[in-house]
Amino acid sequence: MVSAVAMLLGFHVLLTYTHDTYASTFSVGPVFSGSRANSGWKEGEMMVPVSAIPRNTSDPNRRKANAAFVVLARNDDLWPFLESMKQMEDRFNHWAGYDYVFLNEEPFSDEFKKYTQALTNTKCHYGLIEKSHWYQPDWIDEDRATAARQDMINKQVIYGHSVPYRNMCRFNSGFFFRHPLLADYDYYWRIEPGVKFFCDIAYDPFLVMQDQNKVYGFAISLYEYIETIPTLWNTVKDFIKKHPEYIAEDNAMAFLSDDGGESYNRCHFWSNFELGDLNFWRSDAYMAFFEHLDSTGGFYYERWGDAPVHSIGAALFARKDQIHFFEDIGYRHEPFQHCPQGAAHTRGKCFCDINNNFDWEWYSCTNKYVDMFK
Repeated sequence: MVSAVAMLLGFHVLLTYTHDTYASTFSVGPVFSGSRANSGWKEGEMMVPVSAIPRNTSDPNRRKANAAFVVLARNDDLWPFLESMKQMEDRFNHWAGYDYVFLNEEPFSDEFKKYTQALTNTKCHYGLIEKSHWYQPDWIDEDRATAARQDMINKQVIYGHSVPYRNMCRFNSGFFFRHPLLADYDYYWRIEPGVKFFCDIAYDPFLVMQDQNKVYGFAISLYEYIETIPTLWNTVKDFIKKHPEYIAEDNAMAFLSDDGGESYNRCHFWSNFELGDLNFWRSDAYMAFFEHLDSTGGFYYERWGDAPVHSIGAALFARKDQIHFFEDIGYRHEPFQHCPQGAAHTRGKCFCDINNNFDWEWYSCTNKYVDMFK
């Protein structure tokens, strides 16, 4: 617990001194006031449909979803990714048997292919990203983009200097689901290099998505840096005004906004862990939404991340009950982790510290998700 406290306090101090808006919004006082006990969330079993629990995990003919793991990686991500992949195989995929789709803006090396394929008995597919889907578009005003990056450098915004990071955010926001290698799949689970999976998964999360008509699944939620998205919400409101027909009834606007949509509270699902419906991203609503965002140049004139873009899209164009919190899947992406609590921890044979759990801390948005269902 001491190390967890030190980590979160250190992260708080870093943000306080490097982000003026953040410093004015948060104070150290309430850091650890959040807990499951006072969150209003009732501890209990996750509602897993019986059909998602395999009778025999060794049965090669068991029912499966049309799904794959999606990995955006470079060749030098090999060794940190192997750690993540090994945990996924040991915790779930050794019996589930889902394929992997690897995507890269450069050809994968023979070494990358050799060692990733060696970790699994399923198929690994290796794809090259189309240049027009990855690199900064020619129509972007580079002088303006350069000035924006310099401003973020001056403000010490994380990745504020990076064009490749912006390319990645734009690709994940609007293009990954269009890649030919994913054309025949309906669902995906995103895995990144260096992440950790703490618990055995004895049911099929892809079938949960399919059988319960979910479109988006998450493990961690938090607030976005305001410096990276100053005009994003106005752009979103402009789209809503132009296309009210795309907004779902009983949507999750309450997760995004504390005043009915007038302003954005900066909450988003951390997209380094996400299970999703590929056909949802391919829908007319989301495609029109992405094209609207992209046309403004905000991915390069600011630093719009795929996490808030995906979160806003899912929250507006799907019902709130189509967004699923995978509470029993233990997960870590530095510096935060979701560690299942109570019976879920024991049932999953989890090895994470139950006291190091981000769900109800001061910078988490999970309470806002939970509050929507009260």
